[in-house]
Amino acid sequence: MKITLTTDRLILRPWSIDDASDMFYGWASDPEVTKYLTWKTHENIETTKMVLSNWIKEYEKPERINCAIVLKENNRLIGGIDVVGYLEGTPVIGYNIAKNCWGNGYMTEACKCLVNYLFSLGHKKVRIDAAVDNIASNRVIQKCGGTFQRQELHDRPLYGDKMLINSYLIEKKD
Repeated sequence: MKITLTTDRLILRPWSIDDASDMFYGWASDPEVTKYLTWKTHENIETTKMVLSNWIKEYEKPERINCAIVLKENNRLIGGIDVVGYLEGTPVIGYNIAKNCWGNGYMTEACKCLVNYLFSLGHKKVRIDAAVDNIASNRVIQKCGGTFQRQELHDRPLYGDKMLINSYLIEKKD
């Protein structure tokens, strides 16, 4: 599903193949940004183009929500946020942002926006996971109202390892 959402400082919009260069050079090729993700650091821009092509095809699925995060002030692409899947009907959010944008509250703003959108669709709760060692991501989730549920080991098939993650729920307040 293609959606566009806005906040005070951000636009969450559908991806375009034209985003490949900004995504690759902005964060997808940065191992410091990608070290906690389920996908590997992109070694070349062709990988980024392939990923974007797949994401764009997935817009045909009504449950698939995947947004580029753009700064309103200068139309600069800085990251991405999406519903990576559903667990027992509960949407699970994933996100990433360029390192030069860390610490500005952009991801908290984008996450709150997507959570509120999911609540407007009728979802009562949203799940977000973060690697235990990813302190900043855990803080984003807490700032968005996430309540810690449990720690669990998650397989990362592309890496051939497991990662200890914190699982959080954000519940709609009536």
